[in-house]
Amino acid sequence: MPQIARRTVLAGGAGGAAGLFLGGLPAALAAPLSGPPLLDPSSIPKYVSPLLVPPAMPVTSSGAVDRYVLGLRQIRQQVLPRGMPATTVWAYGSESASGTHNAPSLTIEATAGRPVEVTWVNRLVSGTSGRPLPHLLPVDPTLHWANPGGGEDGRDGHPTFTATPGPYLGPVPMVVHLHGGHSDEESDGYPEAWFLPDTRGIPDGYAHVGTHYDRMATAWAERHGGEWAPGTQRAHYGNDQAAGTLWFHDHTLGITRLNVYAGPAGFFLLRGGEHDLEPGVLPHRSADGSTAYEIPLAIQDRSFRRDGSLFYPDTREFFDGFAGPYVPHSDIAPIWNPEFFGSVMMVNGRTWPAHRVERRRYRLRLLNGCNSRFLVLALVTDPMARPTSPAVPFWQVGGDGGFLPRPVAMERLLLGPAERADVVVDFTDLPSGTRVHLVNEAPDEPFGGGQPEEDFEWADPSTTGQVMAFTVVDRVGPETSTPPEQLALPAPPPAPAAVRTRRLALLEADSEVLADVGPRAAFLGTMDGAVAVPLAWDDEVTETPSLGDTEVWELHNDTADAHPIHVHLVQFSVVDRQAAGESARAPEPNESGPKDTVIAYPGEVTRIRARFDKPGLFVWHCHILEHEDHEMMRPFRVE
Repeated sequence: MPQIARRTVLAGGAGGAAGLFLGGLPAALAAPLSGPPLLDPSSIPKYVSPLLVPPAMPVTSSGAVDRYVLGLRQIRQQVLPRGMPATTVWAYGSESASGTHNAPSLTIEATAGRPVEVTWVNRLVSGTSGRPLPHLLPVDPTLHWANPGGGEDGRDGHPTFTATPGPYLGPVPMVVHLHGGHSDEESDGYPEAWFLPDTRGIPDGYAHVGTHYDRMATAWAERHGGEWAPGTQRAHYGNDQAAGTLWFHDHTLGITRLNVYAGPAGFFLLRGGEHDLEPGVLPHRSADGSTAYEIPLAIQDRSFRRDGSLFYPDTREFFDGFAGPYVPHSDIAPIWNPEFFGSVMMVNGRTWPAHRVERRRYRLRLLNGCNSRFLVLALVTDPMARPTSPAVPFWQVGGDGGFLPRPVAMERLLLGPAERADVVVDFTDLPSGTRVHLVNEAPDEPFGGGQPEEDFEWADPSTTGQVMAFTVVDRVGPETSTPPEQLALPAPPPAPAAVRTRRLALLEADSEVLADVGPRAAFLGTMDGAVAVPLAWDDEVTETPSLGDTEVWELHNDTADAHPIHVHLVQFSVVDRQAAGESARAPEPNESGPKDTVIAYPGEVTRIRARFDKPGLFVWHCHILEHEDHEMMRPFRVE
C-alpha cells in the first residue's frame, strides 16, 4: 500500500476547535452533542451472539424468470447481544413470506443466464396509521439531494434557505441499486429515480417521485411491458455476466449514507455459467442449509445509544468542532459530516458475533459494507496483539465481479468500502477448541495507504480492531473441496484494448467564505492539462462513452484520502497506478480479476479499463457514502 499523505484542517468560526481530517479523535468515539448518551462499546459483550448466516430469500414466483416482491419496512431487530435493547432498523424482505425482513437482507440466489425480476416496494409507513414514517437519522436538507419537499420543481435540487434549517424528517424516498450488476439504465437504480411510499399523509405539494422516475418507468415498459405501481420500482437483472459476489443497497440522491446505515442492504450471489467452478470444487452450502461451508459476511461499523437506537451525528460540530455559521450564513452544511466511523463492529447484522467452524475449508464471501471505514483483515488467535501474527492465510479466489486468474495467498486483506473478496480459509490444521479472531488493522479514521504504526494508528484493538470470532471444532464427514492452491480458476477475460483515455479528477474543497474551514464538499471532475476542474452532480455530463467502446479512465487523486471509486454498469480491469515522478506499478495480485470498485490512493493516478456495452444514463462515484452524498458522484451517458 502506498504511503499516506497527511494534512491538517482547522475548524474556525464559532466553536473554533481544531480537528484533523486525517487523524485526531475518531468522530464516532467522541461524545454526542445532543440526544441520549452513547453506548460505551467496551460494555458490549463480544462473541456471545451467534453469527447469522443469511438464508436464501424466498422467490415470489418462478418460471423463465425468478420474480421477487421485496418491501423495505421498519422493524425491531436484536443487533446487540440478547439482554441488551433491540434496535430499530430498516430491512428488505419478501412481501409474500412473513419473517423474512432482516438487516442485512436475506440473500438473493441467482443463476447466470437466468433473469431475476424484483419489484422493490417502499413500505416505510406506520403499521397502525399507514402514514409515512420519519427518517431514523438526521437528514441534512442543505445538500443537493432528493428533496421531496421541494415539490416537482424543486425535487433533486440544492435548496436555498433564509435561516439554518433543522433536519428533514420525512417521508423517506428510496431507490435500489444492484452493485456490480450488468443492468440496463432503468434497472440500475438511478439516484434521481427515487420514490416515496404510496400512502396517505404525504404532505401537500411534495413530489412523490424523483425527476428520472417516470423516464425509467417508461423505458421499463418499452423493454419489458407493464407499469410501475405507485410506491414501487421494478428491476430486471439479466445476469448475463460472470458468477460473482454482488450486493444491493439504497442509492437515493443525497441520503444514501443514511438509508444504508439504517439497514437496507443484502447479498446477491450469482452462480453458474462458463465462468464458475463445478459445484463441490469450492466449499459450499447445502440447499437445505444443514451444512454451511460457504458464508457471506457483510462487515459494517455502527454506533449505538444506550437505548439500543442507532447513532449518527446530527451536527457538523461532531466532526471537527466547527459550530457555525452554517448554510445560509456560510457554505458549510449544518449536519453533513465528511466521514463517520462507528465504534462497534457488526457482521451480518449482529455485533461481534461468533461462529463454530469445523476443521475443514470454508469459503467466505467478504463485503466491506461500511460507510467510510476501510478494513485490513487478518485471522489471528490473539485479538489484542499488535502487530498481529496471522494463524491462517486467506486464499483469495475472487473479487468484486468474478474469479481471479489464479488463487492468491494473503495474510492480510485490504477492502475499501463496497469491495468484496471471495476467499477460502483452511482451518484443518488448527486444534479443536482453537478460537480464531477476524481482526481489523486499518485506522479509525480516513485511510490513505501506508502501514499501521508507521503511517496510521491501528483501529482500537479492544473494539473496532476486532470483527468476529471462529471457534474450531472437529470435522463432521469428509472434506471434498479442492485445496485452494490447486484450483484452476475460470476467470473472465479482461476488458479489451481501449479506444480512448479520459483524464478524471478526485477533489475536495474547503470553504470559499470562511478561512481555514473544511472540507465543505468532495468532488469529481476532469483534468484540463495539469489543472483539476471540479464538477458538481448537476453540471453537464462530461463522460460520454460510445456504445461498445472500451475506455481507460485515469483517476487523478488530488486529495489526502484514498477513495473507493465505483463505476456502475461495468466490471473493469485495473491497469496500473502511478505516483508523481515514478513509474507505473501493476495492480495488486488480488486485483487481477473483474472489478467494479477500485481504491484510488492520494497523490496518484489510478487507471482502469472498461467496455461500455449498454446505452443509457448511469453514475460513477466515491463509495465513501458521505462523499457520494455531497457532490462526489457524477452521471455518465453511454451513447
